[in-house]
Amino acid sequence: MTETAPRPTLEAVAARAGVSRATVSRVVNGGDGVREPLVARVRRAVEELGYVPNQAARTLVTKRHDAVAVVIAEPETRVFADPFFGLQLRGISKELTAHDNQLVLLLTEGRDDHARVARYLAGGHVDGALVFSLHLDDPLPGLIQGAGVPTVFGGRPGWSDGTRSAVFVDSDNRGGARTAVRHLVGLGRGRIAHITGPLDQTSAADRLDGYRDVMGDADPRLILESDFTPAGGERAMRELLDRCPDVDAVFAANDLAASGALRVLRERGRRVPDDVAVIGFDDMLPVAEHTDPPLTTVRQDIEEMGRLMARLLLRGLDRRTGDEATADGAPAGVVLPTTLVRRASA
Repeated sequence: MTETAPRPTLEAVAARAGVSRATVSRVVNGGDGVREPLVARVRRAVEELGYVPNQAARTLVTKRHDAVAVVIAEPETRVFADPFFGLQLRGISKELTAHDNQLVLLLTEGRDDHARVARYLAGGHVDGALVFSLHLDDPLPGLIQGAGVPTVFGGRPGWSDGTRSAVFVDSDNRGGARTAVRHLVGLGRGRIAHITGPLDQTSAADRLDGYRDVMGDADPRLILESDFTPAGGERAMRELLDRCPDVDAVFAANDLAASGALRVLRERGRRVPDDVAVIGFDDMLPVAEHTDPPLTTVRQDIEEMGRLMARLLLRGLDRRTGDEATADGAPAGVVLPTTLVRRASA
């Protein structure tokens, strides 16, 4: 059994730097009122001694835990299978790490988990929450509001439980869908179908609206609801070909559904894009560049969405603790632009 060396104390840092314990505490905890030469001496002493601040003591001073919960309202099998979540988490993690904050990941397998998540958030373990992939009938927004935790949502809120003024980050789903369908119209396609996402999510509903903006009163048989998964895209594509064998283009609500649609078209002997052109949504490179053929898709910057969610939350927390210099200009909602990325499928 090896003995561990005692951890350097605040008093040891003060002695090494030749300053008071109170001065070291202010520097370590980000306080003001310490002259720059003394700040430099304290930081040098901290580095030389390998001092690590006590988080509990730091919390008493700053009223912050330096931890943020990320709540994904999906089962873990979906989260770890869909690159969308990995990209968004990477953006969130980069921003939190840059500000020395910890990420606490909370998943919800079902409704039984909602109360658990709400209890954790209300328990004072984190400073705020980032929440995404919500469904319209999801009780989480109300539970989180009841917990009194500062929150930023991923996606445009579509519920009516008092969170209408919620801070959120989204992409221009409706505009991106219009761009995709207009591109298909420009290719001379006349029987353009839409494989939707789950319509209890605002992103899927907005993309359907964008399709309808261009197609107007399109044959309702050309619209099939899916679930943002490859298997869902396969099911929808099979049903679509059975319903409307003359379909000549498909706009799928995400890249995974589009990849499933491409597999079914290949099975049925339909050439892409000669017989049926296909466009997805997301531009997730692990998917879009490796489909056969490579997928034309609407790009949204998923990683930047995650970074911006974290940035807005941290700014709001700074404002609550009085650091107005870093909290200015935090908007209630941000909608990022989308662009069409042309590849071989359309």
